Amino acid sequence: MEPATDLVPTTLAADVATVRLTDSAITHVKRLLTENQMDGYGLRFGLQGGGCSGYTYDLGFEESPQPEDEVHEFDGVKVFVNPLHVQYLRGSEVDYRDELIGAGFHIENPNVKRSCGCGTSFDV
Repeated sequence: MEPATDLVPTTLAADVATVRLTDSAITHVKRLLTENQMDGYGLRFGLQGGGCSGYTYDLGFEESPQPEDEVHEFDGVKVFVNPLHVQYLRGSEVDYRDELIGAGFHIENPNVKRSCGCGTSFDV
């Protein structure tokens, strides 16, 4: 589901990068791509409708970007972002944390206005 068009767009400057991957995220994505024999694939970073606050993050691997996608590269890891999601993701940082409880990708998004109690969905 695409973001609603009546949402207030982000106030971050247009020259702020849409996304940044931490070193930990880069290392983990490279490991996953190697383990799954997905050489040349990239990471899709986007939004989908759902959860109690409106949106959830969508992370997955794709062989190539769509023609209209923004494509970013971090130490050989390609990240594909649908242009309809850019204003809601601009300035986001994707990290990977290997913790006893809650290991996985964690996203810091400066555009989030509120999130649900369980922390899995948000509104922008």
